[in-house]
Amino acid sequence: MINDESDQFNPRDPRPADAGKPSKSEKRRAARTLAMQALYQWHMAKQSLNEIEAQFRVDNDFSDVDAAYFRDILHGVPAKKVEIDAALTPCLDITIDELDPVELAVLRLSTWEMLERIDVPYRVVINEGIELAKVYGSTDGHKFVNGVLDKLAPRLREVEVKAHKR
Repeated sequence: MINDESDQFNPRDPRPADAGKPSKSEKRRAARTLAMQALYQWHMAKQSLNEIEAQFRVDNDFSDVDAAYFRDILHGVPAKKVEIDAALTPCLDITIDELDPVELAVLRLSTWEMLERIDVPYRVVINEGIELAKVYGSTDGHKFVNGVLDKLAPRLREVEVKAHKR
């Protein structure tokens, strides 16, 4: 007999076997959230990436996080910082140094995804950036992030943007 709290498959149970477990997109969203916070810390405190990563892994429950994606973002953004900032600059009406540090972290993360993660549709990248800015940014920071990413997408994902508009 299988009790209700068992992880074993019960063919009479209408719930899927993975009910209650986060989806891949939810795990990635959690990874982006932690990575954005870690990038903010990297920018503000100038700590090493390995120290920040170790601290985040100790201080946060990674059971519902795509840990590999978190690591890819955390190490990928600083590795491509010059390229990312060069891509962002034409889409800004202020300098990189004038950006709010939270919005800068969100924009760098989103730009990195557009550059490096072609498997993530540009509309998902934009939406995730907006959601991060809504939660962590200034009052209207999400509108600013949306505007910048809307300008950036056709530059970095020209074919995908054109295909979507058809």
